[in-house]
Amino acid sequence: MPLMARPFDVCIRGAGIVGRALALQLAAKRLRVALVDPRADDPTTGHSDVRAYALNAASRELLEGLRCWPDAMHATPVLSMQVFGDKGGALRFDASEQTAPALNWMVDVPALEALLVQALGFQSLVTVMSEPCAAPLTVISEGKASSTRAQFGVDFDVQAYPQHALAARVACDVPHRQVARQWFSEHQGQGEILAMLPLDGEEGSTCAVVWSLSPERAQAMQAAPEEAFCQELSAAGRDVLGALKLTSARSVWPLQSAIAKQWCGTNAQGAWVLAGDAAHTVHPLAGQGLNLGLGDVAALSKVLDARPYWRSVGDLRLLRAYARERKAALAMVGGVGDAMQQIFYRNNPLLQSARNWGMSAFSRSGPIKQWLARRAMDMRT
Repeated sequence: MPLMARPFDVCIRGAGIVGRALALQLAAKRLRVALVDPRADDPTTGHSDVRAYALNAASRELLEGLRCWPDAMHATPVLSMQVFGDKGGALRFDASEQTAPALNWMVDVPALEALLVQALGFQSLVTVMSEPCAAPLTVISEGKASSTRAQFGVDFDVQAYPQHALAARVACDVPHRQVARQWFSEHQGQGEILAMLPLDGEEGSTCAVVWSLSPERAQAMQAAPEEAFCQELSAAGRDVLGALKLTSARSVWPLQSAIAKQWCGTNAQGAWVLAGDAAHTVHPLAGQGLNLGLGDVAALSKVLDARPYWRSVGDLRLLRAYARERKAALAMVGGVGDAMQQIFYRNNPLLQSARNWGMSAFSRSGPIKQWLARRAMDMRT
């Protein structure tokens, strides 16, 4: 008589970066995982993603543990970050000040996703399927538009910003020299934020663009001829990187911060918990969205791994401990990004002067500046 298959311990709904990383992390703890990817049976699955993520040391450590850290061409160390205000304010962070190898690493999304998929192919305790299955714990990691979260009746408190993000990639005449740059500016009375982030390794001259614009201007820039778009982009970046050439499609999406009202619970299907963008989203200004999601992965896997042998992975005491820890992390990161967006979106002349003075004063603040930088790098000492 054939042996019965071991039942699943966890069903993860959502096979993005967070869902795949969590599946690998839990399998490494000897849990049997069902990873639900509705596209799993679709042979046409595949897309080009122009985004890149700024990952901190904690995220790098987790991905290296999964053997999914990209190579040097797809994980560019950021040695310096320069921030420019709209009236002469300036702020600079350097890895050398923190005695660290990098402030963070700009990681190419397609390269990271490919490594996660490859690793899952070698993990026998993870089964990828197209439909959910029964398990003591369901993890919802389907992203900010999660259908399962809505199905379970969880409210998602969304704060919409009056801006859209435009993402693209450009080749620059001037090498980026591993510097991430951000400019705050004004266009027709509305604040704009442009980030140019280094890609393609230490000697690269390609940058990822994340540009926060009014919805109307974002749509116009997406539809503009390539030459006109590059001219506008270069002007917004004060021509620091020389002539620019568009090398990708341009993606646009509305900006928001959001948090689920409830992060864990039980229903007729068993226990459930949220992770990643299904639980929270933040403004990209802080550059911490995926770091928060991978922080969820580390925290949830740690809580489940440390449980007594007799306690179920679906025990609400475990899940509530995870939720408390991650809400505390979100409060700091989300609050900083939201405050900066509010400060720089408004173009009141008095506020302009105050915020630019504040940037320059903060740059000279010594211990305060160092503390904030180390928090963002997840170096908390």
